Amino acid sequence: MTVREKELVELVDALGAGTGTATVADAHEAPGLLHRAFSVFLRDPSGKVLLQQRAAVKTRFPLRWGNTCCGHPAPGEETTVSARRRLTEELGIEPVEPISLREVGVYVYFAADPVTGRVEREFDHVLLGEVPAGIEFQPDPGEVARLRWVTVSELLAEIERAPEGYAPWLGGVARQLAAAITEESAGSASRPSTLPGPASLPGAASGSGTASASGTASASGSGIASASGSGAAFAEEFTVPAGGSAVAADDSAAERPGGQ
Repeated sequence: MTVREKELVELVDALGAGTGTATVADAHEAPGLLHRAFSVFLRDPSGKVLLQQRAAVKTRFPLRWGNTCCGHPAPGEETTVSARRRLTEELGIEPVEPISLREVGVYVYFAADPVTGRVEREFDHVLLGEVPAGIEFQPDPGEVARLRWVTVSELLAEIERAPEGYAPWLGGVARQLAAAITEESAGSASRPSTLPGPASLPGAASGSGTASASGTASASGSGIASASGSGAAFAEEFTVPAGGSAVAADDSAAERPGGQ
């Protein structure tokens, strides 16, 4: 068992209230324990978001494409604090000024990895951070295999076309982000262009949300989205070097998962 598998996560109820703690390993043993997690998207000035392909050594959904960074806050820790730490650990991001992260939604889901037998049962806080163009990364090859930039609309279309190539939570958290962007655009004429808080977004924590057939869910006691599938590897957009820095490839000229 790795050091990270021994770390504690915060167990929560269906509304996100803390109920206790468990190790990472125990929380991801079938049937799984609902626990707090976060999914970060970094967005550049062109509106593209950064994806990572999970390293082959990952115990859950290896070699699938996911959002920029995922993780679990320690019990009682702010999700944004934990997320910044994981961005540094996974991608080597150490900006002079800390990246400002804000929550744009919550996604509650269950997913079983048919290859490793491990599961995800998470109350997932979706976070967005803005980064400058041309930002460089020094990814940890034990965490990240490849990086690439893509628009949110392109990402959702790719997941629809070839879902087996993506982490099962990615579609749900991407739809949370898309809803926030839509609301941002709709309100830009009447207020500053800032993303709304999580309470105003579809899928935010409330007592009335439900899981849908498409796999999205809000944080409530009425249901958890479910997803599973087989792992896959794809054409190379950016391979993480053993050392040094790199700029993630722009997906506009790269072969996409499931493409020809």
